[in-house]
Amino acid sequence: MVKKRVPDWLNSPMWSSPTSPPPKSRSQSPPPPSSSNGDRIGSYLPKSSSIASYDYSLNEPHVTLPPPASIRPVPTPRTEIRDSSTRSSSSDNDITSSIDDVSRQAELLQELSRKIVNIGELRRLASLGIPDAAGIRSSVWKLLLAYLPSDKGIWLSELTKKRSQYKHFKEDLLMNPAFKAACVCTNSWILNVSVASQSEITRKLEDSAYPKNGDQISEGKGLLARSKIPHGEHPLSLGKTSIWNRFFQDSEIIEQIDRDVKRTHPDMHFFSGNSASAKANQESLKNILIIYAKLNPGIRYVQGMNEILAPLFYVLKNDPNEDYAVNAEADTFFCFVELLSGFQDNFCQQLDNSIVGIRSTISKLSQLLKKHDEELWRHLEVTTKVNPQFYAFRWITLLLTQEFNFADSLHIWDALLSDPEGPQGTLLRVCCAMLILVRRRLLAGDFTANLKLLQSYPSTNVSHLLYVANKLSSHSTH
Repeated sequence: MVKKRVPDWLNSPMWSSPTSPPPKSRSQSPPPPSSSNGDRIGSYLPKSSSIASYDYSLNEPHVTLPPPASIRPVPTPRTEIRDSSTRSSSSDNDITSSIDDVSRQAELLQELSRKIVNIGELRRLASLGIPDAAGIRSSVWKLLLAYLPSDKGIWLSELTKKRSQYKHFKEDLLMNPAFKAACVCTNSWILNVSVASQSEITRKLEDSAYPKNGDQISEGKGLLARSKIPHGEHPLSLGKTSIWNRFFQDSEIIEQIDRDVKRTHPDMHFFSGNSASAKANQESLKNILIIYAKLNPGIRYVQGMNEILAPLFYVLKNDPNEDYAVNAEADTFFCFVELLSGFQDNFCQQLDNSIVGIRSTISKLSQLLKKHDEELWRHLEVTTKVNPQFYAFRWITLLLTQEFNFADSLHIWDALLSDPEGPQGTLLRVCCAMLILVRRRLLAGDFTANLKLLQSYPSTNVSHLLYVANKLSSHSTH
């Protein structure tokens, strides 16, 4: 398959690096993920399959990208759900799309200008898609995720409080235990020193620990004698409350996060490359994921969370409001926590077989397909025996970020985040619509062909996909 280029607006010179390496081809897959606690994808793949060479990587993009002008053509309204294998390219549809985008942009801006934002109306408008050029997706998503309250009068105080809280998280959870232990010993002179001065602090600690010219360490200065080091702060302590013990336990997860972050969207200069901005963005992703893992010991980090975090951080970091862009890391963390709160059971391996776990969610998708297209359901699951876990596990846990190009996934997320009952209902309808849109090919295929098709979903008209998903919602109410 020939890979189309990334849309130009996603690789703006604003964050690109002139010396960045070319995008990796699909044949240059990253090394297989380690079999750590975070790797769960493999357990849901077929035990034996003739597709021996198929790439199951979470991180390699495998769907081609459309040119920017055809990202969101508006389909002609239909009353019948049919298989769609071609994309409309008529100039009439492009013109209609532009007009609709301008109109929706004006409506969204008007709603955002109100003192009290009508969240219900905002959801309705956002579910139709947020124009890329508007520069307002960041604010809309924060409102939809309830990070920003509807009362604009308290936005500043709420943001100040949350950003301060995140700063404390970074100080408490990302600090090296050696430095933290040293702080305990020298708090008389370290209290007023900022985190940014850690290198200077370390130098002073070393100077005080190893006096020059035979000077003796004066009482009350430098490091404590070994006999005076609290047991919980000793590097060999095995206590559960020991900061060193926690540090060594966390190291494996941190290494996994580092590997996954470096593989996140390698075809986008925003996330990948040698530029200072790309490296800073990677560092922000790592900080957020490490802090989330430490604050959520029941889930910690699961491979693929980086793919869910990436769209959030991209949107918030590119907010035209400079203050919002500067504080994107803190804002993204809380939005990420809120988004995962509705999906975290899918990441908890202990709940896989429960009524709230991933298998139950996949079962709901199977039931939804059976309700709307029993013929297709029977062919997939009975005739060709394609277990939905083989493809839907990734669709659901990664919120479709790996099935579509980045630009289209943002528009799908507009609809997911607009659902007043939470994203999962809309997500399942979109997944069901994906099956219906390729039903002719699925009905004609065997196990091998269908599995390959669904694990590498073809390029499609996302506007029409969302239209079909919405029709499924309408049919469900009758």
